Amino acid sequence: MSPVQVGLVGIACLFALMILRTPVAFAMLLVGFFGTWALEGFRSAGGLLLTESYSAVSGYTLVVVPMFILLGNVSTAAGFSRGLYDAAYAWVGRFRGGLASASVIGCAAFSAVSGSSVATAVTLGKVALPEMRRLGYADSLATGSVAAGGTLGFLIPPSTGFVLYAILTEQSVGRLFMAGILPGLLLMALFMLTVWIVATLFPQTGPRGEALAYRERFRLLGDALPLIGVIVVSIGGIYIGAFTPVEASGVGAALVILLAVATRSLSLASFRDAVLDTLRTSAMLYTIVIGANVLNPFFAVTRIPDALGAGLTALGLGAYGTLLMIILGYVVLGMFMDGLSMLVITIPIVFPIIMQLGFDPIWFGVVAVIVIEMGMITPPVGLNVFVVRGVAEDVPLTTIFRGVAPFLFAMIVGLVIIVAFPSVALLIPNSMFG
Repeated sequence: MSPVQVGLVGIACLFALMILRTPVAFAMLLVGFFGTWALEGFRSAGGLLLTESYSAVSGYTLVVVPMFILLGNVSTAAGFSRGLYDAAYAWVGRFRGGLASASVIGCAAFSAVSGSSVATAVTLGKVALPEMRRLGYADSLATGSVAAGGTLGFLIPPSTGFVLYAILTEQSVGRLFMAGILPGLLLMALFMLTVWIVATLFPQTGPRGEALAYRERFRLLGDALPLIGVIVVSIGGIYIGAFTPVEASGVGAALVILLAVATRSLSLASFRDAVLDTLRTSAMLYTIVIGANVLNPFFAVTRIPDALGAGLTALGLGAYGTLLMIILGYVVLGMFMDGLSMLVITIPIVFPIIMQLGFDPIWFGVVAVIVIEMGMITPPVGLNVFVVRGVAEDVPLTTIFRGVAPFLFAMIVGLVIIVAFPSVALLIPNSMFG
């Protein structure tokens, strides 16, 4: 068989392994190892497995993953996430659908701590869903706003998606983090607009909350300020050049631990659980990175990216037509795969094509992450939908999927804006790094 044919067999085996519920990291390891063995012999495959397993996780850059995960886990264990939600509700709760908008704001704020879509959806879901249901919100709007808001955890820095993209494409983590800020705020605004439109058209879905006195609003905002300060110091430190992303992750984790100790809001048992959860999540992500680094050289040898690029060029669609085809491919894959799996499997294939078309790699990182976010709320997989279902067990999946539909449309609008105006993603990184 030709290298391209071997590559296609490898891709088929990869999907077959995942259908059989093999963890994606081990599926990539198996396909990469045996595929390289078939093309270049056992010696090359064994050398690849040994060298890549070490080099993939020994890089200094990857330290940001456990540090930011620890930051988010400690914040959750100490109850700081509740303060973010309460502060948001104090200021926007009096508007129609205000509690759902507060959930979106809370998700955006917590995303700047956790870097994880699932963690954001779980944490804010436990806080916001009982309140919205108590005040008479429709299940569709309540669950839809949390599921959609949770996707911001994959975009707003510190994003684990951006860290993996940077490793796979050898791009700057700092530039990617900064590129995610304005698109993240844009999606947050579009989600809030969506809540307002739904609650206006169907008033029974999102009744107004009580209007709090300004004194109470500022008190709740003050309660959330310490964690907001940690976010500003860690992410803002990257922006002004005081920290590298790795240093910022360490500073943020240290600050939130000191804050939890100073406020006596974290027991030793809770801290231990937060550390253990950080170790489990980090080990999973590190294993995925190892698998991707074994699989990617196999794809390079098969020359599938070149063949795919030549095939798309032959269609004569032009740069943006080809980009549309890639995005549609991501949308289809997003219906059946989780975000991290889709990212690490597809980027090595499509990234060379993106570079050949002359698109900015940082900009495409934002586009890819947003499309992957869309997959988190689309049927039949919709990871965030199932996460929210785990919090609200009595709400049917069909109701949650119906609730996220308007937010999915808002994400499409946001994606179109970012494709049409790349400066939305590139303004901050270009102003910082030149």
